[in-house]
Formats: sequence, structure tokens, C-alpha cells
Amino acid sequence: MKISLQFFKLPFAILLLFLICSSFEIAAQPKPVGPLPSERQLSWQQLEYYAFIHFNMNTFTDMEWGTGGESPEQFDPSALDAGQWAEVAKEAGMKGIIITAKHHDGFCLWPTKTTEHSVKNSPWKDGNGDLIKDLAEACEEYGLQFGVYLSPWDRNNPRYGHPEYVAIFHEQLRELLTNYGDIFEVWFDGANGGTGYYGGANEERKIDNKTYYEWDKVTNIIRELQPNAVIFSDAGPDIRWVGNEEGYANETNWSIMRRDEIYPGWPRYKELRSGHKDGTHWLPAEADVSIRPGWYYHSAEDHQVKSLPHLLDIYYRSVGRNASLLLNLPVDDRGLVHETDVKQLMALRGQLDLDFKSELAKNARVTATDERGNGRQFGATNVNDGADDTYWSTNDTLSSASITFDFGDPTEVNRVLLQEYIPLGQRVKNFSVEAEVDGEWKEIDRQTTVGYKRILRFDPVTASKVRVNFLDAKGPLAISNIELYRAPNLLTLPDLQRNRDGRVTLSVPDKNIEVHYTLDGSKPTAASPKFEKPFPVDEPTTVKAIAYDPESGETTETALKRYDIAKKDWKVVEVSSGTISEAIKAIDENPDTFWATDEGGERPQELVIDLGKSYKLKGFTYWPIQERYPFGIITGYKFSVSSDAQNWKAVAEGEFGNVVNNRIEQTVEFEPTKGQYIKLRATNVDGDDFRTSFGEIGVITEKD
Repeated sequence: MKISLQFFKLPFAILLLFLICSSFEIAAQPKPVGPLPSERQLSWQQLEYYAFIHFNMNTFTDMEWGTGGESPEQFDPSALDAGQWAEVAKEAGMKGIIITAKHHDGFCLWPTKTTEHSVKNSPWKDGNGDLIKDLAEACEEYGLQFGVYLSPWDRNNPRYGHPEYVAIFHEQLRELLTNYGDIFEVWFDGANGGTGYYGGANEERKIDNKTYYEWDKVTNIIRELQPNAVIFSDAGPDIRWVGNEEGYANETNWSIMRRDEIYPGWPRYKELRSGHKDGTHWLPAEADVSIRPGWYYHSAEDHQVKSLPHLLDIYYRSVGRNASLLLNLPVDDRGLVHETDVKQLMALRGQLDLDFKSELAKNARVTATDERGNGRQFGATNVNDGADDTYWSTNDTLSSASITFDFGDPTEVNRVLLQEYIPLGQRVKNFSVEAEVDGEWKEIDRQTTVGYKRILRFDPVTASKVRVNFLDAKGPLAISNIELYRAPNLLTLPDLQRNRDGRVTLSVPDKNIEVHYTLDGSKPTAASPKFEKPFPVDEPTTVKAIAYDPESGETTETALKRYDIAKKDWKVVEVSSGTISEAIKAIDENPDTFWATDEGGERPQELVIDLGKSYKLKGFTYWPIQERYPFGIITGYKFSVSSDAQNWKAVAEGEFGNVVNNRIEQTVEFEPTKGQYIKLRATNVDGDDFRTSFGEIGVITEKD
């Protein structure tokens, strides 16, 4: 081409720019699609996993919802250490902590000027304590974000339900947002209005959730004092409840919703699990769940801390489904995260570290069926470059495309992690994942939304290539990250279960793990019989089992359970009240089910069981009810044996020590006595209700 002499008089930088631009065309980024996240929402999305701390008056009254009539003197932890909470959260891989500064009972964990119902009138630190300050400082020390839960409902305040209380609520919020440094999240519960103490009125007060608290003013206060804080409630305005307290989002999970339809206590809460494809506002989901059945600490739930497989499942169904995980730690009455909870938190952290230890996609060759512009700025290699601000995009005319990872050699894969570039909106409607195995493509999974983060789990597949097909989207694609992993097999202690027919099942959550067992009392090894199908145990037998990973050669500790005679011939023949046909739940070999006598019956309550034939009995077992809200737990008992169900011999009588706070199997032994019928009578039951509950009844026998 011809260039005039005048051209050479241009400054050198302009000349260089001209030459660069003439060599390739710079493509414009795709236009935003739908509602977009704010800066505060983008920062929140990156946290992913953080702690809820429920610790308040309820911890000391052994309740979930206090009435508001409690005395501040009841709040008296013996060893409170907010630093321990922060240290545990940090080591567990969490990014922040949200504390219940005030729950529905109205007790405040800081020395507020708005009420006398606070720590300033408690024995803790002689009334000079400020737990919000302690935790805020601990979070700063450990590099954690700090958030507050403030219940709008206040069952203690005499002005609740009247206009004067709203000003009190707003002032409490101002105190929390002014005196404790940066706040990353302000959490509002959807439970509002009902019965309460209300300064001694002891009545029911109803309010209009939509208008009473003057939510517009609440939002303005937060925006004024903590502009970077996200606001949580059913309706946000920044983040939404996921619609359950089990810690999971639906597989389809849009970060957008028709927000103006929603308000605290919204009855269509199930829609919160999936969002709205045609949403008008960016309103991503936060999945809240407790590590125990209850939100507050109850010693009776020390044996019910969620298992590692359960916690893993929660993680993959929350963080892995475009939601953040808010995992509750019920701090105990000492003021510490309980050691059992700590153990499970660290087990979860350890397993997640293993699951995401070795990223396979970063070393693979990446190609796509389409790249925006000439592919220089929005090319396929952006998905595995490790940068958050780059992404692969397609041209405007394409809302579907495929991206392929070529390993070169056959490689095992069982996790796929995908992320959209959400500053431009959430786009993907449908996608599938395929693997090339021995030269043939095999579909692994087919799903809908991606959003900020989506993680798929599947059985290991040995693939030369992995291909992700984005089948439909709201406009051109914008995919920021795709990662591939081979997570190790999940090696956990086997679960031992027997049914009424006497057949024993040994199970683990990972089907790639083997279970080996013994029935002769010896310690099982990988050479012991391998569990293939349920086997009969009809007489007293100790079953021992280990889990074994054939890949690593590792084994677990030994799981052990002693079984006595099978219950297939047992029948409940008499109950003092209630439905006798339902009483089979007391002898179904499942302590998670229960049977209970009728309300209003007179004490003592009892049930009579026919064992089917005569045995030499030397003891019995009782599982208390395992429900989240237990009732009718037997604390005093009388156990009798008979050969004809007419003439009874009392063989054991006494109390189950601390059974209400330690709801595990109770075992009582007595002098061997022959009989075919047994009777368990509840001479005393926890609580005022005359109902008596039976989780599971068993016997201990001896050979003649």
C-alpha cells in the first residue's frame, strides 16, 4: 500500500496504535443481559461459605424461640471465647461470621441504650461485656468478614406492635452498624409477630410484615452507615433466603427474581429455591442450615451433628448450585463451638481440600466452536487462565456453542466446575457435559443454570477429552471459568443397619468403596468377607465392619454393632393408650421412627410386646425419640417379664440418667429371667404432657 510522507510525521505512539489496530479488529464485549449485580453483591458472591452463630438467651434456656420473659441473669457463659469461634471458622475455610445479635426473645448481646434486656444486666463480665465487640475484633484478627442478625420481632419489648417500637428497632440497627467496624451482611428473619411476653402483657400481637417496620427506612439506614453491606431477607433487597433451612438450592437456580412480588414471610417461598428466569432484580440465594438439628445448642443433640457425607452433600447442593452456604454453629453454654462440631467442620474442610486439590483443565488444550471477534480477547483459553476478569464469549448471533478440553492422554474426571462472568448477567439456560471415552463421546450430565458457580459430581470417567455443550442462553455466552477434577473416593465409616426380618446391610455413600466385615468378633481387614448383599443375623452377634478404598489401599476404623434376636416375630399386643397398629414403630429396628401414646392419658403409660417365643432375657434397651422437638421421653421406668402375659415379674426399675440431654440408646441389665412377653412402663416422663414416646425397644438375651 502507498503511505504518504506526511504519515511519517505522526507521533510514534499513534503510529504504533495504527499498526496494531490494522493487524486485527478489537471486538466489543457482549451487551449485559437482564438484571446485573451491584459491587456489594459481587463481593458477597465471592465469599461462598461462611458461619452463622446462634448464641443468645436460648442457649441457656434450652429453647429455640424464647418467650421474651427471660431474665438477663440467665445469660452466664462460663468460658466464652469469641476468638475460638473465629479460629474454628477460619480453619474450616469459612470467609466470615454472622452473629445473632438479637433473636426473637429480644435479648441483646451488646449494651444497647434501647432496652434493659441485654448483656449489661447479666452476670457475664459483671455486666460490662459486649459480645458484638468481642466477635468483631476476633473476626478482624483472623481476617474474617463480620455480619449481624437482628430480629425485627421482639417478644420482650412492651412497645412491640405499636409505632414506638419501630423507632427502637431502627436505633438498635444504627448502634450495630455504627460501633463495630465494617459489616458485610445484615440479616433479617422472616418470623414476625405472634405471642410473647411483651413486658408482662403475655398476649398475641400481629403486624403487617410489609409495612410495620418501615423497610425503606431500614434500607436507607444500612446504605448510609454500611454502604458495602448486603441485606438479607426473603425479599433482599440484596440477597434472598433459599426457601428452606436444609442448605440446598434447586438444580435450576437463577440469581434473579421478580423482587417486587416478595416480602418477609412470602407464602410462595418454594420459588426462592429456583429464582425466576424472568426476574427483574439481581437477588441471589443464600442457603442457611445448621450443623445440628436445632439452631441453638442443646446437649441432647450432641450425637446428632451432621455426618461428613451429609455436610458434603449440603456443600455441593448450595455452593455447587449457584448459592452461598451459611452454615450454623450452635455455640454451647460454655461459650465455645462444641468439639464434636469442630471435628466435623475440619472433616469437611479436609475432604473439600482433597476434592479440589488437582485441577486438570489448566494443562489441557482448549478449543471452542466459536469465539467472539477474532478470539484474541474473548477466546476459549480464558476459561482456564486463572483470571477472574477474563471470559470466553461467542459472537452476538450465537447463544449456543461447545468448548472442548483435550488432555492428550486418558485422564480420570469426576467433577466439573463452571462459572459465568456474572458482571454481565446470568445467561445459560441449558448445558450438557460429554466425555470422549475410547474414541466415542458419552454424555455425563445435562443441566440447566450455571450462574456464579456450578459444580457437577459424577462417577469417575476415563476420558481423552471433555466437552461442555452450552445448548441455550440469553444471548452470547460469557463463561469465565471451567475447572475439571478427579476427587478421591469418599472413605467414611460404614453404616450398619438391620431390618425387622433380621437382615443386616452395611453401607457407605461412595459406591467405589468396599465394605468388609466379620461376625466372629475378630477385627476385619481388606481380606475379610466383602459385603455384597444383606445377610441374616437372627441371634446375638457382634458385627464389625471397615470401609476399604481399593485405589489408595486405605481403610477406616472399625464400626461395631451388637445385634440380639431378630424382631420379625415380635408383636405389640397391648398399649395403655394410642393406636396399637402404629406401635410397630417402636419395634421396627429404626430409632429415627417413633410411636407415642395419646394426649390426655393418665400415667403411667406402657406397652406390652410378644417376642414370639420364650427367651432367657437379661436386659432391655430403649431409644428415646430422635425428633427435633422431642416429647414424652421416659425418665423413670419399670420393666417386667411374663410367660403368659397374665403373671408379670418386675425385673428392673429405675431412672435413665440424663436421657433428656443425651438421647442415645439406654441399656439396662438384670438377672436372667425366662419369658415370652415384656412390658415397659413409663413411671416418669419428661415434661407436663402425659404422652409417652418410644423410639425403639430391644432386649438382651442369653443362651439357655
